[in-house]
Amino acid sequence: TAIFAGSMGMVQYDIKRVIAYSTMSQLGYMFLAMGIGVYSLGMFHLMTHAFFKALLFMAAGSVIHSLDGEQDIRKMGGLQKVMPLTHVTFLIGSLALAGFPLTSGYFSKEAIILSSYHAQMGNIFFWGIAVLTAGMTAFYIFRVYFYTFAGKLRSPEAHPHESPMIMVMPLLAL
Repeated sequence: TAIFAGSMGMVQYDIKRVIAYSTMSQLGYMFLAMGIGVYSLGMFHLMTHAFFKALLFMAAGSVIHSLDGEQDIRKMGGLQKVMPLTHVTFLIGSLALAGFPLTSGYFSKEAIILSSYHAQMGNIFFWGIAVLTAGMTAFYIFRVYFYTFAGKLRSPEAHPHESPMIMVMPLLAL
């Protein structure tokens, strides 16, 4: 599940679909933890994942709102300067999902990766699945991040703007 859903996330162009496939992949990660007998780590990843995934979905909604309903990341780009608050929150959520050190995602994923080899029911095969999935996750979320926020705006008819504070405040809280 973790690898299959991750591979689907790597080829999608709809911002919400990438994040949705990411959720399926992370559920596979949680089941890996449960399968090797480290239930507390599976639950820990479930909780950390809930918060950074909520942040990513809400930030994606802010981007979609700004672009009048556009969800294709190929038609985005250059939103870093136009949407600074949404940009920063999406970056924080992306770093957590990718397992960047000192983020919540790092602590939960690293524990699962280590346990997938060292736990009583762990082995090199499970460790390989965990590491491959972690790499795929970092790839697809930063693919979305760079398509959306870096470069130039690729949709000339769009007039992006930062979302109203009623939308941005929950992003900042998360």
